[in-house]
Order: sequence, then structure tokens, then C-alpha cells
Amino acid sequence: MPVSSFDNLKHFACGKNWRATIKQLIFISGLWCFFQFPVYAQTPASKGVAVIKIDPERSISEIDPKIYGVFMEPIHLNGARVGLPDTADFNTLYGTLYDPSSSLADVNGFRKDYIDAMKELKITNMRWPGGNFVMGYNWQDGIGPKELRPHRINLAWGGVENNQVGTDEWIALNKAMGTENIVCVNLGLATIQDAVNWVEYCRYKKGTYYSDLRIKYGHEKPYDIKIWDLGNEVDGAPWELGHKEAEDYVNIAREAAKAMKSVDPTLEFVGSGSSWYESTQWLEWNRKVLAGLGDMIKYLSIHSYWENASDYYSFIGQSAMIFEHRIKLTSDQIDIARAMKGFKNPVYISLDEWGSFGRSFRNVLPVAQCLNSFIRHADVVKMANFTLMTSLLSNDPKKGTYKSSLFYTFKLFSNNCLGNSIDTHVECDTFNTELYKGIPFLDVTTVYSKESGIVYINVINRHRDKAITAEVINSSGLFSGKCQASIVTAESMDEPFTIDKQAQYVPVTKEIETGKNKLTYTFAPHSFTQLKVQVGK
Repeated sequence: MPVSSFDNLKHFACGKNWRATIKQLIFISGLWCFFQFPVYAQTPASKGVAVIKIDPERSISEIDPKIYGVFMEPIHLNGARVGLPDTADFNTLYGTLYDPSSSLADVNGFRKDYIDAMKELKITNMRWPGGNFVMGYNWQDGIGPKELRPHRINLAWGGVENNQVGTDEWIALNKAMGTENIVCVNLGLATIQDAVNWVEYCRYKKGTYYSDLRIKYGHEKPYDIKIWDLGNEVDGAPWELGHKEAEDYVNIAREAAKAMKSVDPTLEFVGSGSSWYESTQWLEWNRKVLAGLGDMIKYLSIHSYWENASDYYSFIGQSAMIFEHRIKLTSDQIDIARAMKGFKNPVYISLDEWGSFGRSFRNVLPVAQCLNSFIRHADVVKMANFTLMTSLLSNDPKKGTYKSSLFYTFKLFSNNCLGNSIDTHVECDTFNTELYKGIPFLDVTTVYSKESGIVYINVINRHRDKAITAEVINSSGLFSGKCQASIVTAESMDEPFTIDKQAQYVPVTKEIETGKNKLTYTFAPHSFTQLKVQVGK
């Protein structure tokens, strides 16, 4: 089964530390596996009509288009490897995105249906080639004539890596999609010299061994790759190849960044922040990395996947608060490190692996809430990469690819939510979970484009069963003309997406009357709605 039906997998369970890794929904060959959590949700009595107040004159920050990025990695999956009884065996890259035998393949062997989908989503960047994979990867295995490239054991995921997709192919794919390359170097089992040589191959004009090798292989001009990740999830002791303690990571990352800049002083770096949220050690890791590396990086990477739970409100609300909590604490740590160390350079968050795993509507609202979090924290979250790129386009192994509610939800954000994230105040009923009290049923962000005078208001109704009516008020001006609502919802939260029902996944649109500075709308239960309206004085 192609991986698009699998819809993402990252961080397999690792011994006694399994709770710190995925806590995710695993789907392989029709088998669902859940990590169970107790029910704690409570819903208080209704307060009546909710209120959403927006203020286009109060900007949080400009939204960086890089938050609409994707992540790709050649993950080899085998049922037995993850303790399942079946023999599912497939790769997230080979036979899925890269399939030269397909009638849909382009000249480089990549499927045009995926390429066209990423263009439609206006994806801005792609991070590659890993992920766990990169920490055991030798980039030189993936250049030169394909028939001469060595087959290696995929040390991170098992199976055999045939290296048919290497540096030149990844860059060709980005060019086809119109996206920026974000490259992650191996600071696990490889050396600093390996990273430096890779930069030379990609960025140096000519006249050196690796730059001339690139030219020999048919690529005259250097590749426009500015952003480089200094390793992947280096704090991941249970699963990561070449794991290092924070002090050791800082030492090798500093030296790698220094040496890579000797080849190209214009490079920008992403430091490897937290991915292993075991107790409070993730905060200590970030503290040490920021203190020791903060002056040399533009971004600190954190990875956060949606926490799974059997109870709906724990899943939809508590998990959202955990996601928000990780962003807020990391942002505070950046501020503290800059103040204590006197860094002149800004440091931003790159959430370069994130997602919610599954192939039903149950996992669409988490994606919308993650994107709302990025917009809400537009002042610090400046890059994000959804895991995996291929999962944004659903796939039927017999009938082909199709667009599900996940695709359309992402599209409403990536196509429309550019401009300024603006102040949004929400008054509505709340609910409680084991860890968090007073979680609003409505999760709302607002994006304003001064050039067009349009605001997009993104509203997730987290209530499982109840529609919520809200007054939307423009606190600093008027609404002009009618408002258009695009609604994404489903009758069943858990029914798997199917190609035969793809017409049902297209957002429903409605027109709403506006009156001066106010409009009223009723948001369907368990739904995502995007309101588009013109504002003026």
C-alpha cells in the first residue's frame, strides 16, 4: 500500500520511552493502533452567544510564508518492524512520490499529481532528506550516474536505500514544485567534513573538487540553498543514530556552522532543538543549545506531533494546549537566551516536523489548530514543515490520488492566510481536561492584508456536538460588503476518507450579511470555517 494511504509516520516506539516518541495513530494495512487516555472532559453550561473581536490595527507580526512548508524523508516501513502481524512493506518516497514506471512520472521520475497538488497548495519550501534517515546517510551515495550508485542499508528505518533520489533529484523536485530547498546535514554518524563537502558541491561556483563534480554531473550553476539544518533530533537518545548530549551537540554544531560558512558565508542555520518531550529535559536541552549556539543560528527547530487520546475532548483540546505550550515555552527560552547572552541576531522557531496522523476527519481539525498556532505566534514561528508531503494528497492504491478535507483545509490557510496576524479576542464557552482548564470551544485567528483590505478569520469549533453562534465584531472599523464563509466538516469523525466520496470533501461556501462593524454566524460542530470579509473605515 502506498504511503499516502498510511498518512504519515514518525518516531517509532522505543522501549520504555515509547510515550516520549509518537503517541500517534498508526495505520498500516487497515490496522488502527491507539494509545489510550482516560476521559476527563467537562462542558459547563452555555454562556449564550459567543463574541469574536478583531482589530486590524493591532498587528502581532507579518506571517512568514515559510510556515507553509513540507517535509519529505525516505522512510521504509515494514509491519513486523513495528510489531504488527501483517507484512506491510513500503517506502514513503520510492514507489509513491518517486516512481519512474508510473504514467504520471515527470522527466525526473516524480509523480506529477503530487507536484501539481503542491503547486495548488502554494507550498513554499521542502525540508529533506530527513528526518531520522539523514543521521545515517552519506550524501555522496546519491550523486552521479544512477546505475553506479550504491545500495545501502537504511540504518534508521530498515530495508535497502537504493540512492536513486539524491541531491540533484531532490533539487529537481523542488524546482518542479517551485519550492525552496531546506537541507538537513548528518551530524549523527557523519563528520563535519562531510557537511562541508556537501555545501561545496551545492554552493561553490567552480574550480574545486566537489563543485567540478557537480558540473561534471550536468549542473553548471550552484544550487540556491541558503538554509541548512545542523542535524536532526539530536536529543532523541532512544531512536536517533549518533545521538549526542547537549554540550557535545553544541560543540560539533558550532564547528560545522563555522566550517560551512567558510565555503559560503551567506548560509543560514537551523539548530536542533527539542523533539523528545520526556519530563522537563527538553527544556534543558533547548536552554543549553540556545546558550551555546544561539549566536550562530537563525532558527531553533522543534518537532511536535499531535498527542493522541481516545477521548474526543482530550484529543481535540488538551493536545492543542500541549502544542501551544511547547511553542510558548520555546519562545520564552529564546528571549531569555538572547537577553542573557546579548545575541544581536534574532532567533526564530522552525517547527520543521509537525502533523496529526490518520486518514479521517478526526485528524483534520488538529492540522487546522496547528496552523492557527503558527499564525497566532507569527512573531516567532517563521518556518514549519508538515510531515509528510505525500500525506497532503490522499491515495487509493487502486484508483489513484484525490483531495480530501485535509488538502482543502491546508489550502484555505496556505492560499489565503498571508499578510499580518492581528489581535483577536474570543469570549465563548469552555471545557476542561485532565491537564488544562478553561479551553475555549472556539479557536480563532485573524489574518489581514492591508493591500487588499481583506481579513480572513479562521474559526475551529471544537465542540463535538453543538453548533456555536458568534458575533464577529470589527473593533477598529467597518465591514464592507458581504462575508464569504468556507466550511469544512464531516458527519463522521472517524470514517476513513475514500476516493468515491471526494466530492463531499470540497468546502461548502456561504454568503453572510454584514452590518456596519458586526456579523453573526453559527459555526457547525467539529468544523473549520474560514470567513473572508472586506474591512474599511
